[in-house]
Amino acid sequence: MKKTSIIALSLFVLLSTITTQQNIKISKFDINKIDIENNILTKKKDLKKSLSILYGKNIFFLESKEIGNILMSNSFIESFEIKKKYPDTLKITIFEKKPIAILFNKKERFYLSDKIDLIEYNELKKFQDLPIVVGNKNKFKIFYDDLKTIQFPFNEIKKFTLYESNRWDLETIDKKEIKLPSENYLNKLENYLDLINRNNFKKYKVFDYRIENQLILK
Repeated sequence: MKKTSIIALSLFVLLSTITTQQNIKISKFDINKIDIENNILTKKKDLKKSLSILYGKNIFFLESKEIGNILMSNSFIESFEIKKKYPDTLKITIFEKKPIAILFNKKERFYLSDKIDLIEYNELKKFQDLPIVVGNKNKFKIFYDDLKTIQFPFNEIKKFTLYESNRWDLETIDKKEIKLPSENYLNKLENYLDLINRNNFKKYKVFDYRIENQLILK
C-alpha cells in the first residue's frame, strides 16, 4: 500500500513537471508585440489600441480573419498584409484608400476614394482642397467613370453638383462653370476641352450646354 502511494505521488510530480514545461514552451508563442507600418492617414496608436485584444493570444492559432475584422472596421484601410515573426511578434503592413473628393449627401459628409468608396470624414488638413461633390455617391461613380474614358482633367474641378433633374454642373478651380444636360454629356465635355484651349474662348466663365445643339457662353 505504501509502495503504491509512493508510485502514485511520483507519477503526479512527473506529470505536473511535464505540464508546467509545456505551458512555459507554449507561452513563448503568445503575442506581445505588434508592429504597424505604411500607415499615413490612420494613426498608429489608434490601430494598436484596436488590436490590443490580440496580445497574449497564441501566434500559431491566430487567424488572419480575426485581424482583418478589426482592421477593416477602419474605413481608410483598403487592404493589409500580415507576417508572423516568431516567436511573439505580428508585423502588419497597411494599404490605405486614396481620397479624391469630399462628398456632401444631404447632411452627411464623407471622403470618396479613387474607387468611389466611402471613407469616414475627419477634418484633415492634407485633404482640405479636395474637390467637393454635392449629390449621390452611386451616380457620381457613373459620372466619374465616364470622365475617365475621355481623360477629363479631374484635378481641375473644384466642385461637382448633381441636380434633381439628374444633370451635373462643374465648377473649375479657375472659376469657370460647365452646365451639362442630363444625357449625352460626354461630347459636351470634349467640346469644352477643345474650346478652352483657344484664346478667344478663355474670357468666358460660363459654358452652358443644357439646350440641345446649343452652347450659351457668358
